Amino acid sequence: MNKPKPPRPPRKTETRSTFPTRDELVAFVASHPGAASKRDLARHFGLKGNDKIELKRLLRELQDDGAVKRGRGKTFTKKGDLPEVIAVEVVDRDPDGELICKPAQWDGGDDPPKILLAPGTQGEGSQRALGIGERFLARLTRSGDGYEAHVIKRLGASVHKALGVFRKLGKQGRIEPVDRKARQEFVVAEGDTGGALEGELVVAEPLAGRLAGLPRARIRERLGRVDSPCAISLIAIHAHNIPDTFPDEVVDQAKSARPAPLAGRADLRTVPLVTIDPPDARDHDDAVWAAHDDDPTNKGGFRAIVAIADVAHYVVPGSALDREASKRGNSVYFPDRVVPMLPEELSADLCSLKEKMDRPVLAAHLKFDAGGRLKQHRIERGLMRSAAKLTYTEVQDALDGRPNGKTQPILDAVLKPLAACYRAMAKARDQRGPLDLDLPEHKIQMAPDGRVAEIALRQRLETHRLIEEFMIQANVAAAETLEAKRTPLIFRIHAPPAPEKLNALSDFLSTLKISFPKGQIVKPSMLNRILETVRGGPYASMVNEIMLRTQSQAEYNPDNIGHFGLALRRYAHFTSPIRRYADLVVHRALIRALSLGDGGLTEGEIERLEQTAEESSAFERRAMAAERDSNDRYIAAFMSDRIGAEFAGRISGVTRFGLFVRLSETGADGLIPIRSLGREFFQHDERAHALVGERSGLTFRLGTGVTVRLAEAAPLTGGLRFDLIEGGEPGTPRPQARPPKRPQARRRR
Repeated sequence: MNKPKPPRPPRKTETRSTFPTRDELVAFVASHPGAASKRDLARHFGLKGNDKIELKRLLRELQDDGAVKRGRGKTFTKKGDLPEVIAVEVVDRDPDGELICKPAQWDGGDDPPKILLAPGTQGEGSQRALGIGERFLARLTRSGDGYEAHVIKRLGASVHKALGVFRKLGKQGRIEPVDRKARQEFVVAEGDTGGALEGELVVAEPLAGRLAGLPRARIRERLGRVDSPCAISLIAIHAHNIPDTFPDEVVDQAKSARPAPLAGRADLRTVPLVTIDPPDARDHDDAVWAAHDDDPTNKGGFRAIVAIADVAHYVVPGSALDREASKRGNSVYFPDRVVPMLPEELSADLCSLKEKMDRPVLAAHLKFDAGGRLKQHRIERGLMRSAAKLTYTEVQDALDGRPNGKTQPILDAVLKPLAACYRAMAKARDQRGPLDLDLPEHKIQMAPDGRVAEIALRQRLETHRLIEEFMIQANVAAAETLEAKRTPLIFRIHAPPAPEKLNALSDFLSTLKISFPKGQIVKPSMLNRILETVRGGPYASMVNEIMLRTQSQAEYNPDNIGHFGLALRRYAHFTSPIRRYADLVVHRALIRALSLGDGGLTEGEIERLEQTAEESSAFERRAMAAERDSNDRYIAAFMSDRIGAEFAGRISGVTRFGLFVRLSETGADGLIPIRSLGREFFQHDERAHALVGERSGLTFRLGTGVTVRLAEAAPLTGGLRFDLIEGGEPGTPRPQARPPKRPQARRRR
């Protein structure tokens, strides 16, 4: 016989004579974060029957008062406490370089608890260090008065916000997204509108649940009327999470900065260094000077100085200014504004090389031989005084025999030696053979009222190339100096094209009867020969476009692999520390390597160099995407009153769903949907970058000229839609196949 099982011992509970107070409930929840459910509370306090109903009522009351809140798995947490597992976002870096995080969603009225990324935690699938703006699923542990976050899984950039236009619908409202890829609208309940008005640009937080079949959202920030001139750049700023306001501590540090003294610096104030920039330049990082070298051992050679703003004098490692600059990574430029990396007190004043003003610099002294090759260089800290603030057009006109009142006095002594030195450098550049793509650029010109006045082709002058070449040689000098001193630095690298992209390029060129063997080791000069072959011909635009898409993306990295596009073995960005954090790091490395005083690279910065390089690359991509998005919207706004007009353009992209066309007049990109090309079926030929009509053989190839009619312009999303008027390469019509015979029905037997 089976023996009866002994009775299970009764569960031990705390025997109480009275119902727990509010304070006792909150204390238990606080001492058991993430593990205090209603059942746990009832068991701990020995509550049964009607007491459980009272417990439920009291917990609801505590929730309404904000004393506790419902967490994961129906557990409760004390106000200000966080659950054990939570999605967090990296938002900043503390003075010691540790990453500061915050909950991806936070409903508390006060600031969220402090969360630091636990050292040495990278998590699932990590290939690189986490950067500011990234999100990850974290397991939290208590640490002092805050938490440490251990990475479970990366989640990518923050998606816990929606940017759109508020549309009033009775007491409720809807948010119309501004991202052309986001087709989903949100419903905003009456209590969640935040006072938003019809047609305002808003930032909203998606909420759980649905209303009228659509997801819910709560408005967190109002940005002003969507039809105001400043709205377009605001959309890009908020859509790409670009910090656009400086904390008070950062502004205070910038305002307290004072001009740098001459002590410990070379006095360069008598050297007629000049700045040459666009007329609308907001800051001036660099100044140049050149002269014929009087050294008899360097006959026909040149001496030059490239002086770069000494930002490291003002932005010292670990300061509030430094942390904010690191968080931003670079300045972001829009047609109507700039979001600077540094406050204006520095970027537009003390660090900017203003005319006739004493300014601290890191000066690269360069020596070139008669063939323009860089033979010697040295870098020092100095104090300069700009002799003139000039524009590219002013200098070009002066060199072409049309000087004005500003350039005439310095034409022979300053500008002509600069041009002569550049012509020598250009010889060396041509021998080096950097990639020479011909890609026209358009510039958006703004009217005083903040609207687009015109979109014009950006003029490409010899003076642009002059300044570019001086900057390139200064960057080479910085990289070579640091490598010779064995000092860690951030290189600017550009990998050769990937083999699969070169194979695709070879396949494409073969459709144009241009030979480009596969499997060879490619140099920029080889690609230049192909570009020269098609220059001025019908395929020039197409080949330049494909060649650009074949290239890898340049990036920052402490490990040097050279710069393929510039055909240089060593290259580091050194010339723009006002607007690029990576350049500031190179300045600090030079100060450390050459013992040039305070502000050098610290040991902590050296340990974080890889992470700094990764973040700088990511911030650069973020800025490029934001600038591109804002340009698309400005162009769509400019084109919106030209619906129905016809334009000449070229096919700039070929996809399964249609053709992208770039207009010759404005550089605007828009889509011709494939349904607009005709009633026949079009095959997508990836190898030839073409759509081919299955019946007619009509071919639409990348780079082909077309005439289109503007059918739609959407300034809110930056989208343009065209109808095809004329274009395409005629092909050989294919014979139509006979329709198959219909099978005879079998007779039932």
